[in-house]
Amino acid sequence: MTAQDTTAPAPTASTPPGDVPAWWRQAVVYQVYPRSFADADGDGLGDLTGITRRADYLAELGVDAVWLSPFYPSELADGGYDVADYRDVDPRLGTLDDFDAMVAALHGRGIRVVVDIVPNHTSDQHAWFRAALAAGPGSPERARYIFREGTGPDGSEPPTDWESTFGGPAWERVPDGQWYLHSFATEQPDLAWDHPEVRADFVRTLRFWSDRGVDGFRIDVAHMLTKDLTEPLPSAAEIEALPRDGNHPLYDRDDVHEVYAEWRTVLDDYDPPRAAVAEAWVDSERVPLYARPESLGQSFNFDLLLAEPDAAEFRRIIADNLELAARSGSSSTWVLSNHDVVRHATRYGIAPRGDGLAPRERAARWLLEGGPENGLDREHGLRVARAATLLVLGLPGSTYLYQGEELGLHEVADIPAERRQDPTFFRTGGAQVGRDGCRVPIPWTTDAGSFGFGTGDAHLPQPAWFAAHAVAAQETDPDSTLGLYRRALAARRRLQGAEELTWVETGRDDVLHYVRPGGWHVVTVFGDEPYPLDGGRVVLASTAEDGDADGARVPGWSTVWYLADEG
Repeated sequence: MTAQDTTAPAPTASTPPGDVPAWWRQAVVYQVYPRSFADADGDGLGDLTGITRRADYLAELGVDAVWLSPFYPSELADGGYDVADYRDVDPRLGTLDDFDAMVAALHGRGIRVVVDIVPNHTSDQHAWFRAALAAGPGSPERARYIFREGTGPDGSEPPTDWESTFGGPAWERVPDGQWYLHSFATEQPDLAWDHPEVRADFVRTLRFWSDRGVDGFRIDVAHMLTKDLTEPLPSAAEIEALPRDGNHPLYDRDDVHEVYAEWRTVLDDYDPPRAAVAEAWVDSERVPLYARPESLGQSFNFDLLLAEPDAAEFRRIIADNLELAARSGSSSTWVLSNHDVVRHATRYGIAPRGDGLAPRERAARWLLEGGPENGLDREHGLRVARAATLLVLGLPGSTYLYQGEELGLHEVADIPAERRQDPTFFRTGGAQVGRDGCRVPIPWTTDAGSFGFGTGDAHLPQPAWFAAHAVAAQETDPDSTLGLYRRALAARRRLQGAEELTWVETGRDDVLHYVRPGGWHVVTVFGDEPYPLDGGRVVLASTAEDGDADGARVPGWSTVWYLADEG
């Protein structure tokens, strides 16, 4: 096939000096939600030994790294993101020896390890917070957190009318009358990042895990650490109206990068330097601040989590984020699913209702209605998800996969209220269903019970339809979703080149076509009508339909990778 009309190449992110580029720049990173991956001891919670026992599966899948969501001691008020001790393992998930064994097993298979750091807040069970409650107002112990006097004649009203991210007030009163700030759940008090002990303790944490062989860190809500709480505190309406330009009192402040500059110095002490990626929900223009080499080095691109499966929208997002990566000298990241959003196979399978909602909001409404099956086209959603996945796996930069997406899992919608765990569900009185549906333990076998997750019941209920998606049901079928992911990751290793692409004009609004160095072409059809090809050797296709395997055309709602004919 001949590219008849090409645009200028996309900006190219610079490669760090040295003979070998940083491993994370084009890595495929697999997110493990530890409590829902594999349960080795049969208590219903996934654990570190379970991950170790599944190391061969991860190696066969072909990922470059595993990112572990929090595995630290926690009361699970927020799925482990309420951390009671940053330098230990939750005893229900294992021990530090188990952690070391897991790292050794993954490293022995060429898989790097990234761990979650949660620096905005601790658990209310953390030793520091317990000491703060015991010490009382004005104490050095309370200075590590954000305590304020209440308002009203007797201080019985919160300092402000701010709402927490999970719903309900953002302030909680303690018995002596003061209030503490919690941007998320009540059990997650915010730390005071202007306190030198807070900063020093997280440096110790970074060194602790780096010394144990961790290769990188994912920084939770990286944009929220530093705050300006100078009195008088603004109202919620005033907060919302303020620009997020680096001077906002609560979000994306310029001074947060003083923290990350110190962290980068620490991470660069290691050989090779430890990687870091920011979870920063910020305006696009400010993403490069987190991705600079003197800061964390990489930042998540969440735009595709919010996008319609639409050619123009995907092209704009891809072009914008490649430009942002080039501006910072980093590489872009591509994410379609994670532990905080409805799985993309379901987002793409929920039919629009003419209500103007974006996919994420549409999915939230669908969940609130109990996930009616007549509102979800499972087959179409999975078809589009496979096409979108193959599209992003071809892009320059790193791709983050979420456990279970390689099995084509849909969201689990019908979880009984008494089995739900997400604080969002409880703090909003059920007005928001929350994230439990994407955190249900994944199926390994077709057996009833917990589908091979463990020997007992899983901590979140698994639906009967999981059996058809189990690893055992897919692993010998090359056309299964698991087979597609395995083949795609293997081909991606062979076909990677420089971090650039060139768009090829297709003459159709619903078709995207780009080419990577070395003649590696990616074509995606975002519509029903097939798109004809006139040559090239097909490497991989997201669908396996009669008459299409020879590369004569790209079927509707499909992606094809092909190599251009030589000469």
